[in-house]
Amino acid sequence: MHRYIADSRRDFLHKTSTKIAKNHSLIYVEDLKVSNMSASASGTKESPGKNVRQKSGLNRSILDQGWYSFFRMLSYKLKQRGGKLIKVDPRNTSRTCPRCGLVSAENRKSQATFACIGCGFRSNADEVGAINILRAGQARLACGMSGAVRPLSAGTRGDLLQH
Repeated sequence: MHRYIADSRRDFLHKTSTKIAKNHSLIYVEDLKVSNMSASASGTKESPGKNVRQKSGLNRSILDQGWYSFFRMLSYKLKQRGGKLIKVDPRNTSRTCPRCGLVSAENRKSQATFACIGCGFRSNADEVGAINILRAGQARLACGMSGAVRPLSAGTRGDLLQH
């Protein structure tokens, strides 16, 4: 049963990465540290962890998705076709306002909604993250910068913030 599930997952990842690599030559992704995200929460006897059962379930879900394998497959398939996979530092991509550049945990009080406490900009949190990843990736590609999230200039702001 486990082998069947693993084979099905691998097949899905190969088909999906091939489709993306055939249709796109440049992909920007967060450089997620899957090993850090799936670290144990059990702690020690002196300092036991909190929410260990929930964290264990989250770890299983993260590892079941095969993110590392997917990015590895996507990277080599893009490279074979002359494309690029640009990894961006994930720090603050979901906390930075794409309009004014304010970085605050208060900007994202829920998983779904982004509301800047500085300028009042509101949007879907995933869209804001995608905008910030795109900008950071473009900066990294264009001038070898770290890929840190920076505010948009007034001229480019409109295209990315249109709904």
